[in-house]
Amino acid sequence: MPHLTASFAAGPITSLVAMALLTASPATAAPPTTSPVDFNRDVRSILSVHCLKCHGRDQKLRQAGLRLDLRDSSTATLESGRIAIVPGQPGKSTLVARITSRDADLRMPPADEGPPLSSQQAATLSAWIGQGAHYARHWSFIPPTTPTLPDTPSPDAIANPVDRFIQARLPQHGLQPAPLADRETLARRLSLDLRGLPASTDEIDRFVSDRSPGAWDRLVDRFLADPAYGERWARVWLD
Repeated sequence: MPHLTASFAAGPITSLVAMALLTASPATAAPPTTSPVDFNRDVRSILSVHCLKCHGRDQKLRQAGLRLDLRDSSTATLESGRIAIVPGQPGKSTLVARITSRDADLRMPPADEGPPLSSQQAATLSAWIGQGAHYARHWSFIPPTTPTLPDTPSPDAIANPVDRFIQARLPQHGLQPAPLADRETLARRLSLDLRGLPASTDEIDRFVSDRSPGAWDRLVDRFLADPAYGERWARVWLD
């Protein structure tokens, strides 16, 4: 958001219209979302794509003295006397006013820096601020923990603990689990995934006819031992 501004920068704004826009009313803002907003999952990418080029860590490119990648700086009072983010109060946050403004000269990001935020993105930022504007360390710095396995309505379809998380989320999106794939389909999928090649007829027949315990693990091992596996996953460097 390169010029977050005329209003964030020091100096009076004489236009009453501009002042009204900068205090953004709910009528111009996107509808808020009531679901919990997670900074790493929902907010970080929006700020990174639309805001941090001009309001990030690079001091030479930073506009209006506003830095949005840190909570202390994004909630501080700027030289203009305004505050980009007022935790718990999106209606008093200049950031919300600017991303929802209908005035092309005030809206952030500017037109020459990219398209405006979608209504959903604006609603996400507004909800995040309303919920306290909590920042979080990048996920790569957060030690992993073992989550509690969710309950599932179809325990018979669980082949891996990961399946429980998938089944728990499907109803939220109005989806039902897909039917289990047959052995021939599994062999084809595995080959394409690991080697980037179709499974041969002999490989499929061998797996389909192998009904002994561990047949799937042996098929995985065979595909991993194939030179095509290394070629597939090294192709980025080969290119």
